Amino acid sequence: MTDIADAWWRELRRSRPELGLPERYDRWYFGDSEALARELLDLVLAGTKTATAGLVWGADEAGTPKPGGYSLITDFAGTPHCVLQTVELRVLPFDQVDAAFAHDEGEGDRSLAFWRDAHWRYFGRRCAEIGRQPALDMPVFCERFRLVYPLPRS
Repeated sequence: MTDIADAWWRELRRSRPELGLPERYDRWYFGDSEALARELLDLVLAGTKTATAGLVWGADEAGTPKPGGYSLITDFAGTPHCVLQTVELRVLPFDQVDAAFAHDEGEGDRSLAFWRDAHWRYFGRRCAEIGRQPALDMPVFCERFRLVYPLPRS
């Protein structure tokens, strides 16, 4: 059975061949709640959010970002909204993520202090799900991306 996201991806590949979208893609939404997924998606669509961070612990191969890879971003309910392409990926300890990356994530006041507070809480919830304790040296995916479709709102 074909779901809405697969159909959306196929139609976008058919109608916009200039985008050069591959057959394979990752599908995900931001955060761990409907409100957070919408808030962060809106930042991407506005062109403010050009990076995201994920906890390495508990990630499987399918959930690992890859440079050059494409992602279909949905809302919490699974409705497709945009396509991102990973342009850079680094794995860093939590306490070594820098202010430039925090700014590119585009959240809150875009400061490193905000980033650390918000992500400590988020990664803490993720750690609890997998039976780990958050730690300053926990490995974090630091992914920079470009918005492929639609173009950022101006």
